[in-house]
Amino acid sequence: MYTNEEVQKAREMDLFTYLQNYEPDNLKHISGNVYRTVDHDSLVISNGKWCWFSQGIGGHSALDYLMKVRNMRFPEAMEKIIGASPPVMKITSKVIPKEVFVMPELSDSTWRTESYLKKRGIDAEIIKYCISKGLIFETADYHNVLFVGYDKDNKPRYGALRSTWSDFKGDSRGSDKRYSFKLIGNRNEKTVHVFESAPDLLSYATLLKMDGLKWQEQNYLSLAGISDAGSVIPRALQQLLEDYPQIRTVHLHLDNDPPGRKASVAITAALEGRCVVFDVPPPEGKDFNDYLKIEKAKQKPKKTEVR
Repeated sequence: MYTNEEVQKAREMDLFTYLQNYEPDNLKHISGNVYRTVDHDSLVISNGKWCWFSQGIGGHSALDYLMKVRNMRFPEAMEKIIGASPPVMKITSKVIPKEVFVMPELSDSTWRTESYLKKRGIDAEIIKYCISKGLIFETADYHNVLFVGYDKDNKPRYGALRSTWSDFKGDSRGSDKRYSFKLIGNRNEKTVHVFESAPDLLSYATLLKMDGLKWQEQNYLSLAGISDAGSVIPRALQQLLEDYPQIRTVHLHLDNDPPGRKASVAITAALEGRCVVFDVPPPEGKDFNDYLKIEKAKQKPKKTEVR
């Protein structure tokens, strides 16, 4: 039998760490922080989670993987994790060539993507607009939503993936975060609205449309996460300010959580003397997609009781 402390320790080991230490030959790098296993090509590992798409199962820990994928019994899986000593990882100075972004194979239709975004409250017209402009696609393999970012020469350089049926998200192979998903409605506009993710960006545009404002005339940028938002300006925002030097005002619409609040403070300090920065988090909810759902729920007509 294992103690509660031993079980907790085993559950703390994520699948990436387990494979990196015990089965490095079974780990295949795809892009950014996205990996797959050699044994199962449809098993994707990203952001501390794993999802076996072909079987519709997933989890967080290596213990979940061993029991759900390897069909091990609990004691056997525990022994596999607790009973072995990981090898010492050797540090190598090998230079890894930089990958070039290549558009993944795309689906002939986008109905899953449109349905997914509409369920998140995003306006149908805005979705259609982005699809018509080549900003949103649907992949052929797992029917993920693909948010594409372009450079100033209109060349695709970045792709953010979101599953339409699970919590998987990651970057497409060869993605360059400097050119993350954005909407440039007016190249002469001196203001940009900045978000952590593409769905939050589209949610804010939807809110503007709901208020009768001209959402198409605004500039929007997704940072594709805030992992690099420390004491420096995030790469996507830095690139945007270089490409569009007329932009002098930045509205930060980052999440209402400790990382989002910390990033807003850091970015504001980094841009001091360069831009006027306004910290405008969502009035309610964790992010602007949460806030959009809250606002839409308020607009639903109440059912009249029959007496």
